[in-house]
Amino acid sequence: MTATTIVQIVWAISALGVIVLVLLHSPKGDGIAIGGQTQLFSSSKSAEDTLNRVTWALTVIFMGLTVVLSAGWLPR
Repeated sequence: MTATTIVQIVWAISALGVIVLVLLHSPKGDGIAIGGQTQLFSSSKSAEDTLNRVTWALTVIFMGLTVVLSAGWLPR
């Protein structure tokens, strides 16, 4: 395995992780809800803070690896 392949695998995993974590976040606004507002998770403040930190960390990893891969800084 080359370095590029390993970075591409980490990049894909971080992309999937960001997608999943964003979908796990609780909605911030009321919006239009059919049948009233329902909550999927009854999370505490610390769980929401941890979810935010992990989401931001994965986002930074994803964006950084996107720059590295698109700039061609790794040998093929």
